[in-house]
Amino acid sequence: MSKEKAILALEDGTIFEGISIGASGQVNGEIVFNTSMTGYQEILTDPSYAKQIVTLTYPHIGNTGTNSEDTESDKIWCSGLVIRSLSQAESSWRNTETLSNYLIRNNIQGISDIDTRKLTRIIREKGAQSASIFTGNSVDSNNAVDLAKDFEGLAGLDLAKEVTTESSYDWKEGTWRGCNGESDFRVAVLDFGIKKNILRILVDQGYELKIFPAKTSCQEILDFKPNGVFLSNGPGDPEPCIYAIDTIKELIQISMPIFGICLGHQLLAIALGGKTSKMKFGHHGANHPVQDLKTSKVSVSSQNHGFTVEENSLPTNVEITHKSLFDGTIQGIQHSSKPFFSFQGHPEASPGPHDLAYLFSTFDKNMTKNA
Repeated sequence: MSKEKAILALEDGTIFEGISIGASGQVNGEIVFNTSMTGYQEILTDPSYAKQIVTLTYPHIGNTGTNSEDTESDKIWCSGLVIRSLSQAESSWRNTETLSNYLIRNNIQGISDIDTRKLTRIIREKGAQSASIFTGNSVDSNNAVDLAKDFEGLAGLDLAKEVTTESSYDWKEGTWRGCNGESDFRVAVLDFGIKKNILRILVDQGYELKIFPAKTSCQEILDFKPNGVFLSNGPGDPEPCIYAIDTIKELIQISMPIFGICLGHQLLAIALGGKTSKMKFGHHGANHPVQDLKTSKVSVSSQNHGFTVEENSLPTNVEITHKSLFDGTIQGIQHSSKPFFSFQGHPEASPGPHDLAYLFSTFDKNMTKNA
């Protein structure tokens, strides 16, 4: 691996000097930290990380290399990667390419050999902020800070339209576990930055899937004759996604069963009359406890979001079903009488636990009742 110099600069002027582990060049974006111990390749390829520089808090990264099966989309979507230490050996039999070569091939900047504990504390205390990565032996810290300041942040930024599919398509691939359900249901999936494992789990339920671009109209969805609509995860601010909110409002009017996660959860909340706001540093990791308010059961979940639904904004016919035990923010909602519900985290995991996989069964029950 090259020992090319690299700098991570924050908009507040903080500088970290390290070693480049990715492509040469420069990039900026919002810096966040992720507390997952595994699954770095899934994180890199999750479209929800578009325009973000991801810091992994686990200190030793790269020991399993990379492979073509663990990607959650067809490219790396995060702007850059920050780690403490890069493994010098890959021990997994599934490895086909080192993490460093993977970053270089995808033209993604990365930096290692910095104090990620200090960086994480800065983000926790000051909140997520703009940052930049500069690589090369002639990097200049002043230019790096200026580049960091050039990124205006994610608030007000519609990224769903940038990461969505260009055209609709069918999906038939399940998980390694195979199909665990039998169903004649047809599910329309609105892609705001969909992860492959979500689609695999939906196929495991036995559903016939058709994936639609983010800007698909209600009528186009209804032409598919779906039994339900799934609203996917995705990056950016939900409030500028007026096209999606309008489509969801029309689906609500006809009582179409709806299941939303992540950005889809936020969009459903807005369509039902709620509001969202930017969080201080968001939730990013695979070890976040959430509580089901009806049963009091606590589940460990995978999380990746920087916006949250404001509790006081929800109308009386929308019930809160789950809350985060970290900060009390809303993690799930459902309509009191209609088949609409959503979850803020990632019940499909990848990476992360599968404690909340039962939510997919809830979607199935809603479609069964509505059939």
